[in-house]
Amino acid sequence: MSKFPEASSQEEYPMHRRDFLFGSFHILLRTTDTPPGPLHFVVLKSDEHNPRYSSVYGHPFVRTPHMERLARMGTVFENHYTPSPLCRPARSAWMSGRYVHTIQCYNNCTVFSHNHRTYAQVLRAQGVHTVHIGKTDAYRPAHQLGFSEMLHPIDRPPPGDTYISRQPLDIRDDSTTRAEGFGVRPDPFATDDVIIDAAVRWLTEVAPKIPGPWTLDVNINAPHFPHYVTQELWDLYPQGADLSPLGPGEASAQHPYAQDLRTHFRTETFTEAQIRGLRRGYLGCVTAADRQLGRLLDAIEATGLHRTTVVAYTSDHGEMLGKFGLWWKSSLYEDAARTPLIVAGPGFAAGTRVQTPTTLLDLQAAMFHALGARRPRGWKGHPLQLLPARDARRTVFLEYHGHGTRASAFAIRRGPWKLIYYAAAPHQLFNLEADPEEQKNLADTLPDRKRELERELRRICDPERENQRAEAFLQRELAAIRAHDRSEQELP
Repeated sequence: MSKFPEASSQEEYPMHRRDFLFGSFHILLRTTDTPPGPLHFVVLKSDEHNPRYSSVYGHPFVRTPHMERLARMGTVFENHYTPSPLCRPARSAWMSGRYVHTIQCYNNCTVFSHNHRTYAQVLRAQGVHTVHIGKTDAYRPAHQLGFSEMLHPIDRPPPGDTYISRQPLDIRDDSTTRAEGFGVRPDPFATDDVIIDAAVRWLTEVAPKIPGPWTLDVNINAPHFPHYVTQELWDLYPQGADLSPLGPGEASAQHPYAQDLRTHFRTETFTEAQIRGLRRGYLGCVTAADRQLGRLLDAIEATGLHRTTVVAYTSDHGEMLGKFGLWWKSSLYEDAARTPLIVAGPGFAAGTRVQTPTTLLDLQAAMFHALGARRPRGWKGHPLQLLPARDARRTVFLEYHGHGTRASAFAIRRGPWKLIYYAAAPHQLFNLEADPEEQKNLADTLPDRKRELERELRRICDPERENQRAEAFLQRELAAIRAHDRSEQELP
């Protein structure tokens, strides 16, 4: 049992009895009075997959044939974003259906647990069987998330990440270990194999026996660092041992938050050989994730479940992979903030691509829509099935409050425009159609556009207030960490 207290015990958006009755009645209608529909929903979430490193999103040599296979059967969402480019906040937003700042799950520290309702609890109340396999990394332990079945859960044990101080900025002491995290290892994907084995077994042996609707949330580690691969995958990508063409000398790399991240992770100590090795290993890890997707698709097709099942592949956040001298996530630049999203099955047209910006919260809304279930009031996102292919007015919102930067940051994407609003540094405005690599900041040259997007941001939240709330919560976390450390030292 965790020694750490809950941060809150209230649920802002309780489900009322009428919501339960509506959802149950809707599902009953779908299962008895209508032809078989999308009564099942499977999500495979990888970890840290930058979509640009896949053949589906245009990479010239990374091999992801099973993502291509899913794309041929369904829809590719070209501009899909994480709610927050960090594991625990992103996965907590997915679990709760709400923005990170509203649930106050800002970082990867686990000294506090939160009592927000999960999508599994909401769906179970409406008669849906919910299954989770693999990594949870959410705002409370796996066994408290409310799933009908929880298989091979992987929690982040307390206290989680403790390098969370923003002012003064914490400096990590594991840069050497991280820099050497690549190369050939025996059985590097053993944990992911166990997870997919369990998913295939569940689809084959259990799913056919469940008479009603169900969801299956499968979570693997690849292509998250360290980038260890098999010899075969290492040999597959010799050309992957390159350097990013946009390094730490670029203008966007000089932004104070980018400089903070390089300082925090000490990435400027990485050698050229280490950078090349990390990039090469990452490509092999992407192909490994693709192969796990293939195993899931094979099982779904072999059992005939594809006729009534929506299947989605996505990730919790991206990976900078050395661009602007940055690594991993923690940035609102595109490489860390964007993730793949490919969805096939009833409600999703085969072989299509959607330009409208979306987030992981829209995928959760799509799951409820496919199942005919009702979401609680206040949950964010819009069903993907109901979005037009190109909506130049749709706005999506991202935020980051975690480790490695001096303060919070927020982003608004609408049409080709993206505003990154920094609580403690100059803002950035990019036209992603003209400048997809975010090299030219237009904030000073297009002040009217910047103000327009800032108004959209302020309709969602007050960024200055949310930065203050995040900092106050962070100070509570740091105090709890210090108290825990003292108690550990006092043990005989």
